Amino acid sequence: MNRTRYFTLGNSGLRVSQLALGTMTFGTDWGWGADKSTAREMFNAYVDRGGNLVDTADLYTNGVSEQWVGEFVRERQLRDQVVIATKFSFSADPGNPNSGGNGRKNILRAVEGSLKRLNTDYIDLYILHAWDMLTPAEEVMRTFDDLVRAGKIRHVGLSNTPAWYASRAQTIAQLRGLEPVSALQLEYSLVERSIENEHVPLGQSQGMGVMVWSPLGSGLLSGKYKPSQSREFGAGRLQTVKDTNNPAFNKLTERNFKIVAELEVVAREAGRSMAQVAINWVAGRPGVATVLVGATRKAQLDDNLAALDFELPAALRARLDAVSAPPATSPYTFFTPAMQAMQAGANVVGDKPAGYNTPVLIDAAPAGV
Repeated sequence: MNRTRYFTLGNSGLRVSQLALGTMTFGTDWGWGADKSTAREMFNAYVDRGGNLVDTADLYTNGVSEQWVGEFVRERQLRDQVVIATKFSFSADPGNPNSGGNGRKNILRAVEGSLKRLNTDYIDLYILHAWDMLTPAEEVMRTFDDLVRAGKIRHVGLSNTPAWYASRAQTIAQLRGLEPVSALQLEYSLVERSIENEHVPLGQSQGMGVMVWSPLGSGLLSGKYKPSQSREFGAGRLQTVKDTNNPAFNKLTERNFKIVAELEVVAREAGRSMAQVAINWVAGRPGVATVLVGATRKAQLDDNLAALDFELPAALRARLDAVSAPPATSPYTFFTPAMQAMQAGANVVGDKPAGYNTPVLIDAAPAGV
């Protein structure tokens, strides 16, 4: 991240780096990941390059991830500089129906556990990890707001929720004067572009910045998988978890291998690693506020952190756009230019002229006194 840039998250005033450090790999409790010394090395490398957003969750590696993140932040005395994001939803106690989900009882239980493991007084960004299909958005948003007013969290986000639910949650917050949703944390990559239909436009219109998780398609786009060389890839995370019934890891498909093949060629022409090109592509997509990068080795992280040190040529970006384009489905076929032209007639119609909204970018040396 050469001269790291920081942008506000959604409509909040929270300034975060374009690349965030994902710490699901901090710990080896799940059969893969990084040991403590390696995790510490990666944390230090990230913050030394200017990164300030560290993402974890209460159940990542059975709580080890949160413990280590808190410890590493304290070691460097960085609590004021580092933005800590953590999540709740999944149950750690199968016998207790209220130990998971999005209800008020579980949120209040979970936040206390995270604060204790992180050894901090507050969480900068507290995120609902996944929709439970049960809890009303009113209950979630009021509980979030209570925690903000109590000083235990600063900002709130939603992850892995339907767009309609996120929209309702934001509307409730706006109408009732509650803390609004600042972030939508969602899977997004060359091999998973579903959020472009609803979530990205929602975030853009309602002030929720997209935090991308799995920009490398669970490792498929990392460079380890090269169809030009072999389909016998040996042991890896995708092979380890392919039988867990988790759809997030169902990436070894013929369609995806076509995307990987084009990515390999584009990366070669760009003179960059496949991982860097894949991260660069998703970081430049509309609505994206920050991209989570994680690794099990420092060398992997170093490569990922250089993903924004170059500009991907428009022609190469267009090739990746084309090969990864998801098929148009109903009703989204009605929102294509040709179908919309049926409503505009022979006229050129738009919302605002080009350049109407000028983004704010502060890029200057500080003035003296």
